[in-house]
Amino acid sequence: MAVAISPPPKVVGPLQKKRTKATKQLPQSLADTARRVERTTFDPRKHLNYTTPEKVYSMKDIGLEGRGISATALTTPFSLFTEEAINQMRAELFDPEILENYHVCSDFASNMLKGFGPQRAPFIHAVWNSPKVLEIMSNLLGMEVVPVFEYEVGHTNVSVNSESDTSSDVQTHSIPEEDESAFSWHFDSVPFVCVTMLSDCTGMVGGETAVRLGTDEVMKVRGPTKGCSVVMQGRYIEHQALKAHGGGERITMVTSFRPKSALVKDETVLVGFRPISHLPEIYKQYSEYRLENLEERIRHQIRKVRERERAQLIFDTAAMKNFLREQREYIDITLEELVEDSDS
Repeated sequence: MAVAISPPPKVVGPLQKKRTKATKQLPQSLADTARRVERTTFDPRKHLNYTTPEKVYSMKDIGLEGRGISATALTTPFSLFTEEAINQMRAELFDPEILENYHVCSDFASNMLKGFGPQRAPFIHAVWNSPKVLEIMSNLLGMEVVPVFEYEVGHTNVSVNSESDTSSDVQTHSIPEEDESAFSWHFDSVPFVCVTMLSDCTGMVGGETAVRLGTDEVMKVRGPTKGCSVVMQGRYIEHQALKAHGGGERITMVTSFRPKSALVKDETVLVGFRPISHLPEIYKQYSEYRLENLEERIRHQIRKVRERERAQLIFDTAAMKNFLREQREYIDITLEELVEDSDS
């Protein structure tokens, strides 16, 4: 089983205690435009427009070799979706039912859409569970990955009339005080994220992702443009999204991924999700996949014990105790994340 050399970074989440419905109304034009889109099902032949990123940065490249669970740190923006695919996703996101029931806010972001599930957003669900998309994500991230759990599929940040992205490709320097951030410096709750731009970025300036290097210097990577994405091992890389200016809107979909294999180190937490989610639902989904991982790890360990027995090797007490300690730690972390859901 893979073991991270360093303990996982501490995740800081929103300050609020319970899921809060957004108070800012989004422009009616978003729903009006969405209503005019003729809905269709996801077809990778029609809706994917993938080109490999110009650069895939390794953890070694950014001075963090030995940290995390993958050698991949992050990519430069790459094309992933066609215009039609973006229109379909926007049509689902700005459907009146989703705007009414799944539009939330926090002290981190005033407009988020999340937790709507496959019944209300079948196209978005199909996109991020598509074997082809998962193959692309897995190749870029250096291991097989799957969406962390269904509740986080399609999480979208919406900013209207002030923010966006464009910039030179990469710069390394210290960020001055006047550089505004859309989100403060943070580590993600999940191993990997894919950030996809759903807006036309023409006329927008800023919107880069700032990454803190192992040297404490800061590297800026330009943000994606419409239909393009970036991926990052955000659980282990301190980063922030810088504000963008100009243009009418900035809508980004953030899809969270975890390793598919139960045998890979898994340090997913709920710190960033709890205050903006329906707790019974994310607790169920989080517990379910964690228990499935635990089940697979135990079955794997039983197979190893029986293989040693068939090979007439003595029982490895030290290895078993180490395995059990790791699983106890895994269970303890899961317990810590299941904070009482009194707001349910």
